Amino acid sequence: MAGIYAHIPFCRRACHYCDFHFTTNLSNTDALVSAINSEIDQRKDYLNDQPIATIYFGGGTPSLLHSTQIGSILQTITERFSVDANAEITLEANPEDLTKQKLSELKTLGINRLSLGTQSFIDAELKWMNRMHTAQQAITAIENAQTGGFNNISIDLIFGLPDQSLADWQRNIDTAISLNIQHISSYGLTVEERTVLNRKIQKGDQKPPSESLATEMFRMNMEQLPKAGFGQYEISNFASDQHISQHNSSYWHGAHYLGVGPSAHSFNGSSRQWNVRSNAAYVSKINDRLQGFERETLSDIDQLNEHIMTGLRTKWGIRKEVVDQLSANAWQKICERAMQLNPENFSLNTDCITLSENGKLLADHLSAELFF
Repeated sequence: MAGIYAHIPFCRRACHYCDFHFTTNLSNTDALVSAINSEIDQRKDYLNDQPIATIYFGGGTPSLLHSTQIGSILQTITERFSVDANAEITLEANPEDLTKQKLSELKTLGINRLSLGTQSFIDAELKWMNRMHTAQQAITAIENAQTGGFNNISIDLIFGLPDQSLADWQRNIDTAISLNIQHISSYGLTVEERTVLNRKIQKGDQKPPSESLATEMFRMNMEQLPKAGFGQYEISNFASDQHISQHNSSYWHGAHYLGVGPSAHSFNGSSRQWNVRSNAAYVSKINDRLQGFERETLSDIDQLNEHIMTGLRTKWGIRKEVVDQLSANAWQKICERAMQLNPENFSLNTDCITLSENGKLLADHLSAELFF
């Protein structure tokens, strides 16, 4: 089964670390939503009538949209595609947007999973990130969502901030565990080139993050979150088996998906394409029914390398059945390379290769070393 991703490129404020495509100009939301609906209509054949198992509103900040705008996108999807009755429908949201009324409206629309951009439960850290909400607002939003009937809630947390201590990160972990949520996405801070954070570091106004401290915080995640019931099913994602993100997992398993909205990516098994990274250009292209994306045809080796990269990040690992479909001789070579790199970083079975805890610290490097 396939998935649909809708990129909503609006934010009230730019976070200092963020490099995603968005704008803080909220005057053109109607035009953008109309264009997304048109793109869904124009690309209704992209997935070849595969049933839709997951729908994901990402961004940006999808919760900035009015509920009627979100509803219109969902209606267009259900009219153009066969959506499974039990489809996972996720909306990314910021805590300050989730009033009790908004939560009720989202529930009525059929949103059954919330992904909250919490980022931290410490006010000083939130201020440093340039977030709009407070720690208490985040906690209140989670509690209101639970009271409002949402029983599949994920939160994002960021570790490795320049002035963050191990005690600070422990406080974040403890608070998250205490809130009876179902899923935690915990990301190490990365310094992206086109961000306020990078400019401050380059000017000497901000010290860079400590890699050694970030490593210790990542180890804390791997040690403590599984003990609290959050299994590490991907490098940055923790949940019980019943609450693994079906949408994100479909990416890692090679499922087909349609991405709509500016900068959104799509994959149909043989090619990958990505929409123009400009709201104005996107709306113009869609309205004029012109091609507003670039496309890359994937060879078997391209797909093999992608499986190596994504597989190693997950608990399912690099799977022999997938490798054998793409290359008759690759499985043995991958196993041999893994042993040559360092056997302690890998766990080898007859049908899959996964990373050990030490290997997870080097996931990107190790996958690159296994590429063909």
